[in-house]
Amino acid sequence: MVQDRQAGQDYFKTLLQTVVGQAFSAAGYRLQDAPMQWAGGKYRFARALPDGYFGLIDFQVLVYSDTMWSDRAQSRFNVQLTRARNRHGRAGSSAGYVTRGLSQLVVEDFGVAILPSADHWWTFRDTETMGAALAEAGHLVVGYGMPWLARELVPPADQDAGDLG
Repeated sequence: MVQDRQAGQDYFKTLLQTVVGQAFSAAGYRLQDAPMQWAGGKYRFARALPDGYFGLIDFQVLVYSDTMWSDRAQSRFNVQLTRARNRHGRAGSSAGYVTRGLSQLVVEDFGVAILPSADHWWTFRDTETMGAALAEAGHLVVGYGMPWLARELVPPADQDAGDLG
């Protein structure tokens, strides 16, 4: 069963690079070479931002294999965005550190009801549904996540807060 899960995670990585890799690369994000994290289902794209911060996009996948115990559970992934002073994503003492789930950013911060909830996990059962889920998440990362990490796109509530001071 561990081999099935590992094979599923490797396949996720391959499809992740196929579906979003070119767009992320064009924006300056590179998949970090981290085999130990990949073994745990975590794939991180990183980019040095012009102001000394790093933009980090983490895909965390949970691959379920069909067994008599799994009850045909769907595999799933989520996306976490982090802006940090180091490419490891640790908060440290940096005032500019911020981390947010992609679905939280889109649904709560920007008020776009394109996903079912602010705590959304993209689910898939096969190659077709995995590709579609990765494409949807990738579009949201490019449209909202990357500009937010670069401070080029600010949620409406944050813009209003700046008017108070």
